[in-house]
Amino acid sequence: MLTLASKLRRDDGGKTGRATGASDSTHRVSIRDRLLTKEVAELEANLPSTCKASFPDEDKLHHFQLAVSPDEGYYQSGRFQFEIDVPEAYNMVPPKVRCLTRIWHPNITENGEICLSLLREHSIDGTGWAPTRTLKDVVWGLNSLFTDLLNFDDPLNIDAAEHHLRDKEDFRNKVQDYIKHYAR
Repeated sequence: MLTLASKLRRDDGGKTGRATGASDSTHRVSIRDRLLTKEVAELEANLPSTCKASFPDEDKLHHFQLAVSPDEGYYQSGRFQFEIDVPEAYNMVPPKVRCLTRIWHPNITENGEICLSLLREHSIDGTGWAPTRTLKDVVWGLNSLFTDLLNFDDPLNIDAAEHHLRDKEDFRNKVQDYIKHYAR
């Protein structure tokens, strides 16, 4: 399935001798792309049952979308789309993630910003990004935002968190309304 993986294998196979330095620079593959080839294969083998990754361009593993369809909790029956961009400096910096689906959630703003500690480049508490983390950690973290990482105590969307504190049933109704209009 992965065109880039085939390309990397082909490029590695042709490195027996270097006649000229000119062709070397045109066939150079970044460290990010080498890491992503391995990580995407691992991700596809270990994807949560509620998630589906799609790669609009199979030659660009650094840009993909993730669909999360929670099977429990407030967000059950919704389908939430995320866009994931992996910067060239990966794995020293985290991927950039944005929610494309409008959602009423304490840790995701209505315009798609996400509060997930492992996506923080600099974290005081040590739970932020580290070079040992992988795309699998990011995907499992995004999936968990709809279940065990749903955090009303440290919200990014303060209005949603306060709404939950005031009236849980009305919060549930608003979540379902958002799902009906934006997450099908």
